[in-house]
Amino acid sequence: MEDLPDWLTPLPDAETMRRVDRWAIDEQGVDSLELMERAGGAVAAAVERLAPDGSVAVYCGKGNNGGDGLVVARLLREAGRDVAVVCASPPGELEGDAGENLKRLPGDGPVRLDGSPWRGKGAGRGKRSSPLDDRVAIVDALLGTGFRGEPHGEIAAAIEELAKAAAPVISVDVPSGVDASTGVVAGPAVRAAATVTFHAAKAGLWIRPGKEYAGAVEVADIGIPRGAPMASAIGLIEPTVLALLPRRSGSSTKFASGHVLVVGGSLGLTGAPAMASRAAMRAGAGYVTALVPAGLQQVLAGSGMPELMTRGLPESEGALSNVGVEQVLEATARGGALALGPGLGRTEQAAVFARRLARAAKLPMVLDADGLNAHAGRLAELTHRPAATVLTPHAGELGRLLELDSDEVEAERLRHVREASRRSGAIVVLKGDDTLVAAPDGHVAVSRGGSPALATAGTGDVLTGVIAALLAQRLDPFLAAAAGVLLHVRAGRLAALAVGSAEAVIAGDVIEALARARGQEGAGG
Repeated sequence: MEDLPDWLTPLPDAETMRRVDRWAIDEQGVDSLELMERAGGAVAAAVERLAPDGSVAVYCGKGNNGGDGLVVARLLREAGRDVAVVCASPPGELEGDAGENLKRLPGDGPVRLDGSPWRGKGAGRGKRSSPLDDRVAIVDALLGTGFRGEPHGEIAAAIEELAKAAAPVISVDVPSGVDASTGVVAGPAVRAAATVTFHAAKAGLWIRPGKEYAGAVEVADIGIPRGAPMASAIGLIEPTVLALLPRRSGSSTKFASGHVLVVGGSLGLTGAPAMASRAAMRAGAGYVTALVPAGLQQVLAGSGMPELMTRGLPESEGALSNVGVEQVLEATARGGALALGPGLGRTEQAAVFARRLARAAKLPMVLDADGLNAHAGRLAELTHRPAATVLTPHAGELGRLLELDSDEVEAERLRHVREASRRSGAIVVLKGDDTLVAAPDGHVAVSRGGSPALATAGTGDVLTGVIAALLAQRLDPFLAAAAGVLLHVRAGRLAALAVGSAEAVIAGDVIEALARARGQEGAGG
């Protein structure tokens, strides 16, 4: 697998981080205790920022993550803070660097989950007050990046105890119960206010459902030297991707800027192709043609977009008829890109139309909405397309494509988006706050999200138009999809600022913000 492009920041998995640690320790001579010291110091500093005064509880497991927690406890105690150290398993089971940091811990030894001591007089007897009582912050150092599956036993009990905490929780490296490599949450998991992760953010901190448990993510430098073996197939989309978008020059023409053909529309669903068309214009397409059922052509022509060209196609039951495929193919002769599906409808004729056109069209294509539904259970048919394909499903649509329940998709978003890309040979954009852009070679670009304004009807059509415009400008499809996702998120944020709140945004506001979003090359993601 090739390296990630420069506009993606690698999000390593657990195995990669194990290799990085071993490389730093075994090949670069970095002291493992010093790495643990710096990791604990970064978390302790985060606690001091979040809750500068008051009592703290640190919950430790028996691995290196627990060792990091013991460093946090020691540093906070040395700073004069009252700290309860809670071990989910006997402290005697701590080995290596974690065991060494237990020896260095000043003050009282660790207690059990119920607050009773592990050692000394009364060990295991006589319940005390809960270690969670009257704390201003809780540190979760139970499970580290190597955890997979579902927590059991005392660890699960500790995680369930933390769910009762009134104080904010700061997780060490990854919230306990979250798979650091995938974001999967198979059982109880800590819902953190913040996660301090080391050297690089892990994929599971940015991919749902894990993203919902991580809170604010802080990446701490713990002294791993430059040149660490950080090969990763997953990366965060960075603003630098926008520098790769084409710009119009004095010699540009509308043909050089790309032609987008938006194919869809049905009775009651004329807004979708209209929004996709307008978004394509705002995203830089030189000209846009909407191909819709003949009976709806005048509706599109009179929709307030004099720049939009329209063409009526044969219709059946208020939707596109299968016999119109040849006319669309004729319209593609001058090149560009297709956006197939907005407002298409779910009649059998429209579904057959979509499948025939997708197979035959020689242009790059974005397939969305009912264009996707027409391919439910038929992903493999798309592998025969003669040009690049980008699919833009939400979880429900991806579930139909893969013949799964949408809840199954949401539980393992990374696995299922990769599977859909592999089966279809297409770039697959799984929409959500953590929108994932998967390529057939296994690479995945992840959006930082953070634009709740996009949770409104029609914004999916906007994204379709944006990506189609970038494809029409001859961008690589993986790049076009990722850049389109970033533009879409930025436009959502700008729209919310313009109208005053995310809740008031409508899809048209997002379209109007696209120009400003594209002009912010140097701004954050």
